[in-house]
Amino acid sequence: MGKNSKVYLRRRAGRRKKTLSSSLIGCIVIGAIYIGAFYAFGRCGAPHESMGAAQYGNCLEKVILSDELPSIIKQYTGFSLSFNPTWHVPNYVAWELTASETDGATPRKSNFKPDNDILGSPQLDDYRKSGFDRGHMAPAADMKWSTEAMDDSHYLTNMCPQDRSVNGGCWSTLENKCRQWARRDSAIIIIAGPILTDEINHTIGKSEVAVPERFFKVILSPYVNPPRAIGFIVPNSPTHDGIQSMAVSVDQIEQLTGFDFFSCLPDDIETQVEQQAKYHDFDRRKR
Repeated sequence: MGKNSKVYLRRRAGRRKKTLSSSLIGCIVIGAIYIGAFYAFGRCGAPHESMGAAQYGNCLEKVILSDELPSIIKQYTGFSLSFNPTWHVPNYVAWELTASETDGATPRKSNFKPDNDILGSPQLDDYRKSGFDRGHMAPAADMKWSTEAMDDSHYLTNMCPQDRSVNGGCWSTLENKCRQWARRDSAIIIIAGPILTDEINHTIGKSEVAVPERFFKVILSPYVNPPRAIGFIVPNSPTHDGIQSMAVSVDQIEQLTGFDFFSCLPDDIETQVEQQAKYHDFDRRKR
């Protein structure tokens, strides 16, 4: 413990001149109309494949952290993460889930493994007989579209010690809901992780892997009109509460974690979506 690391995307005369100028103006006008129509179409809820990459790229998955937080950034197939080498768990894991990716054919494998390229990665022995599950932050079921993504999702750097009843209960329910929302909205952005601002009272294994008290998950549907988002705070202990009761705003999770999500959205949209906390509004059918 106590290890810090940060690693850190002619001019012409006469009539010919007039002809060229007219043509150029025509091209500019047509181009402007095309761009305007494209933007308007995208903002009115075009499919992710039509406008998502062009407008946002991967910036929606970027999370701004405080400079003091130990962080090693790594891009895996299908998701990226910030790993905390002090606590041996991710600060966060971020990925985009498209509708087509929810229906992959790659079978799930239980090939858990350390990532020895990352300082502080947990080892398999840390979880053995610990009483805790190896809880995926980016779930394997979201990675069935690619053999490489499935394999990468089983790195222990994508795991947190998780109560078994949570891993197979409300956390799994929330993962299934996210896949439903991705199919409904064409694509969503998901960011999840432990809440490390809570006091850490328990560790497991020789590596002293932190056992979080709670987890967070934020979900953004950026390609619907209007865009919407929601957050969840999930206890790492047995509970009979449903995920509806765990719904909070993204703003609340930002205040709790010190993270800044979705900063590349236009300010007015970011402000709007990060205030939303009504589960049934987010869960409603696409309009």
